Amino acid sequence: VLGGTQSLHTNSKDEALGLPTEESARIALRTQQIVAHESGVTETIDPLAGSYYVEALTDQIEKKAQNYIDKIDKLGGVVAAIESGYMQKEIQKSAYRYQKEVENGERVIIGVNKFRIGEEPEHEILKVNQSVEREQIKKLKRLKKQRDNRAVGTSLINLKKSATNPVNLMPFIIDAVKTYTTLGEICDSLREVYGEYRERVFL
Repeated sequence: VLGGTQSLHTNSKDEALGLPTEESARIALRTQQIVAHESGVTETIDPLAGSYYVEALTDQIEKKAQNYIDKIDKLGGVVAAIESGYMQKEIQKSAYRYQKEVENGERVIIGVNKFRIGEEPEHEILKVNQSVEREQIKKLKRLKKQRDNRAVGTSLINLKKSATNPVNLMPFIIDAVKTYTTLGEICDSLREVYGEYRERVFL
């Protein structure tokens, strides 16, 4: 906000555990509403008014980003950098460095390595009623019985054929959807052509 963001998304606190509960979704929404309507920060175009500190941080980020761009260019571009493992190694190094900084206290994370409480309270996790899943399965079975399965098969064959060529797959996917081909069937069809991605670990 202080830097002039045009949009702001606030994750719910329990999104790493599952679908957000109504309470956590409301807290995320209220956070945005307080910033937008209560803090007053949106009443001026540039709240920090060219702060030297912020400008220095901006210059620092720009310099580091340009160094990465130059390095990637020397490697032959983004594709070459990925194929050589450079991108993956940099991400792994950064993640390892971050974790070590948290563990040794160099990077302060409140509640994790500073001002910790003895025992974490239990978090409420949203549980979806099993009847919702059962009802959806029934609907899916009914759909597969009632649709034109010959048209579905034809659309999947066309999709697989097109996937072996350097063409835009979207028209073939749309044709498949129009015959009520399911997302799972479309993905299975493409998986037969492309296989599944397995991330390579670079040390």
